Amino acid sequence: MTAVGGGFEDPSAEVLSQAAAAFGLLASSARLHIVWALAQGESDVTGLAERVGGALPAVSQHLTKLKLAGLVGSRREGRRQVYFVDDADVVTVVRLLVGRLTDRAAPADVPAPRLRGL
Repeated sequence: MTAVGGGFEDPSAEVLSQAAAAFGLLASSARLHIVWALAQGESDVTGLAERVGGALPAVSQHLTKLKLAGLVGSRREGRRQVYFVDDADVVTVVRLLVGRLTDRAAPADVPAPRLRGL
């Protein structure tokens, strides 16, 4: 890392490239929904397809991409392949971002306070 003004350091080109690749994969709403669902708990491809409302082959392809990137892992349970988020930091980022956007989009049940003098 290289120090710059304000005390922050720039990450290496390799780290930035890896982050861009991860964000690129999560830029798909379908893949983001899959990661969100897996952050809540493990699932097989059939359960994920039902939850996210996607076709089984499409969800399977998304899982393959996420798995190749190291964001999702899998293990065999009998004849089923069970998927899970393989990177706890990704779960943290996804939950934070989706939670913040959800909060912003929620209708305000409580009227906004009036500013004095207006």
